[in-house]
Amino acid sequence: MLSKHKTENSTQFIDASALFKKETNNNVLTHEGKNNHIEQIMQAFDTQTDVAHFTKLVDNEEIAENDYNLSVSSYVEAKDTRVKTDITKLNAELKITVKTIDKLRADIDTIVAEIEE
Repeated sequence: MLSKHKTENSTQFIDASALFKKETNNNVLTHEGKNNHIEQIMQAFDTQTDVAHFTKLVDNEEIAENDYNLSVSSYVEAKDTRVKTDITKLNAELKITVKTIDKLRADIDTIVAEIEE
């Protein structure tokens, strides 16, 4: 939060992009049950502790050095959700697939040659 009357010299950034319930064209923060999104955000705000991929308390000098960029993604690192691929395993599977395709093509060529006779 920013305020000219604020006495502390830091700003808290909270990335709540993973905390919502998808509904039609609007995303909704819930306030009931174990997935209480609003409570999670308020708790992060109250404790002001850094939580990986969720919240970070940043010194205002760092914000100034970053040309006063207030984008949350500039300070809170997004979680890497990419699926890791085992290239060696993938290559082995591709070799088997290529062999299968080659065999099927040979079988088709044999069938076509028999039909043409």
